[in-house]
Amino acid sequence: MERLLKSIKIAINEKIYVKDPESSTLGKRIVEESILMINEMGFESFTFKKLGAEIGSNESSIYRYFENKHKLLVYLTSWYWGWLEYQLVFATNSIADPSDRLEKAIEIVTRTTAKDSAFSHINEVLLNKIVINENSKSFLTKEVDSENKEGYFVLYKRMVSRIGQMIKDVRPDYPFAVSLASTILEGSLHQHFLKDHFGTLTDCRKNEDATSYFLHLVTTTLNA
Repeated sequence: MERLLKSIKIAINEKIYVKDPESSTLGKRIVEESILMINEMGFESFTFKKLGAEIGSNESSIYRYFENKHKLLVYLTSWYWGWLEYQLVFATNSIADPSDRLEKAIEIVTRTTAKDSAFSHINEVLLNKIVINENSKSFLTKEVDSENKEGYFVLYKRMVSRIGQMIKDVRPDYPFAVSLASTILEGSLHQHFLKDHFGTLTDCRKNEDATSYFLHLVTTTLNA
């Protein structure tokens, strides 16, 4: 199983990058170091010039992989949602009971992230922090509609669709399955952000609290 997991490749929309960073050592280094730097300094302060200096490469070589740092952020967040989807599929595929399957899915998408040895050049723990802090910047732009049409956010939308279908499997007559699914995904990021920065604005103060909260929210909602 471990060998199988190591062979998995997260498929990202080819329109997001100029050259697939997974295709070369330099590309993987760009992704690896950009995660470390964005986590440390924030997306606003991050530049390709700083990244080039850190990896010992010309700034122009980074542009051969990504048109700009916005596209790099879209790539990183897309990779995260694709990785989370594979976690969810593996964890729920063999669960027959719809309620148990939904409960496991909520646990997967709301829990504190742990390092995944299947992808050695990507630190999923730091990438999760970037998604918590920076995810909205990947789509709160003037170009969001055109980028959406180009399929930039398909992995995120597919996650919402999967969870929405799991909600429907539990309660077919519930009319807001997709809305609830997107609330779980976005709400989890928000609760983890509040826990880290505005503790008085949330009751989720421990790592497992967000999962407990969303399990309670979904169970109460669907049983109403």
